[in-house]
Amino acid sequence: MEEFAWFAGIATCVKLLLIPSYRSTDFEVHRNWLAITSSLPLSNWYSDETSPWTLDYPPLFSYFEKLLSIFAHLVDPKIVDLQKGLNYESDSVIYFQRISVIVSDLCLFYGVYRLSKTLEIKKRRILWILIIWSPSLIIVDHIHFQYNGFLLGILLISLSFLEEGKDLIGGFFFAVLLCFKHLFAVAAPVYFVYLLRHYCKGGFAKSIGRFVMMGIAVGMVFAIAFGPFLYTGQIQQVLHRMFPFGRGLCHAYWAPNFWVFYIILDKGLAFLLAKFGFNIQTPAASFTGGLVGDSSPFAVLPRVTPLATMLLVLLALSPCLFKAWRDPRPRMITRWVAYAYTCGFLFGWHVHEKASLHFMIPLAIVAIQSVEDAKHYFLLSIVSCYSLFPLLFEAKEYPIRVLLLLLHSLLLLSVFTSQFGKSSSKAVGEPLHRGKSDGKTLKGRKPSSHEMNSGTGFVVGWVSMIYLLGLLAIEVWGQFLQPYLLGSERLPFLPLMLMSIYCGIGMVYSWLWQLKWIIKC
Repeated sequence: MEEFAWFAGIATCVKLLLIPSYRSTDFEVHRNWLAITSSLPLSNWYSDETSPWTLDYPPLFSYFEKLLSIFAHLVDPKIVDLQKGLNYESDSVIYFQRISVIVSDLCLFYGVYRLSKTLEIKKRRILWILIIWSPSLIIVDHIHFQYNGFLLGILLISLSFLEEGKDLIGGFFFAVLLCFKHLFAVAAPVYFVYLLRHYCKGGFAKSIGRFVMMGIAVGMVFAIAFGPFLYTGQIQQVLHRMFPFGRGLCHAYWAPNFWVFYIILDKGLAFLLAKFGFNIQTPAASFTGGLVGDSSPFAVLPRVTPLATMLLVLLALSPCLFKAWRDPRPRMITRWVAYAYTCGFLFGWHVHEKASLHFMIPLAIVAIQSVEDAKHYFLLSIVSCYSLFPLLFEAKEYPIRVLLLLLHSLLLLSVFTSQFGKSSSKAVGEPLHRGKSDGKTLKGRKPSSHEMNSGTGFVVGWVSMIYLLGLLAIEVWGQFLQPYLLGSERLPFLPLMLMSIYCGIGMVYSWLWQLKWIIKC
């Protein structure tokens, strides 16, 4: 525990040093939510439009903001003033909101501690490095500004209980998470199938009884969260705010997912058809303007709707759901959940680049299981962190983001080489945890090729190395060559487009790699 405190303490010191750094519009978003929940009755929380930054998270997060607003009022009453507090940027509000994120990370620390407490010491330290010192979390939460660490902590707590076989409380915490941030619902099908097959098992009466118990636990969470808004007649407004499908398929900065390639294909086809004399109407959105607020900015390819993206996500999830139904194993649940969030990131509606955290943090747990998982994580974590660079666009933050990524890469290389070097390779069949098992060990069966490769040691392959060097080439082009060769006015969106496309290749590779692993297991 003392050693864990040192890891957490170092991370906290870094976060404190970053308090004066750049803040995105999300900083004012959350300040306005403090003002809304402090100044208005609950019945007006989801209808207020004093600021364009309206409340659009589920009710439990609103209650969380209400709790924070009590302390914010004590620090500086102007923070929670709905009118006078608009775009308020005094030191009091900066320090209060920054420190509130740092304190809320205690939830993340507890989740990591629960997951790692039964691991051998070496793997435990690696997991602490991968999650507690995650550069992506530092960039998104402690520079850009959000509360992802707190929410991911709830997810890790849920997964830790599921891995221990405590399904009821694991399902309870996942319901809590959904009522804090509904974007985590992508993993709900995996949870539902897994809990139905693993928890609701036994005879007919026992299965029905457990199903009812789980329903009561989950229903109680949703009743506490949404009940007051149902009572005040605001439930429809709450749901309207939570699911604003009019925002469009893509965010202003294209998250590196499947839709990047769909957009590029549409643009390429439109260009070619126009060259051949076809009358192609070009939509307003373009490479240089981003895509936001239009659900169908395509000239040739079919219109994409929210329903289409949901069906595509479910289709991508189907192999994982089949595996969870056929053989629900606690030691696989974290991998399945990570895969679910990867599917949501790749094929979801209006995906933000920050959503990569949803699968990167669970994959950190998977990364310590074998050398192949470590190699996959090494590549994906660098790509994911690099894809967040556009969030920090000011020049003064450039050294910070580069240094964070470089240190992270060197740390990964060091710890994975140490853990999976030939001399430290573990025998096939050694359990990952010293705690409660799901009753299915690897001993007594022929090891898979995936497991046998774990003795080869951690080496970054030449294909991966060439791909990672491509990230360097894109960075050099965007930061140095394009401004010199094209100037600042021509194709300003080109660097972001190249970054989205190139990082998207890495994301698609990761999805295929995870899918292949899930099908084989």
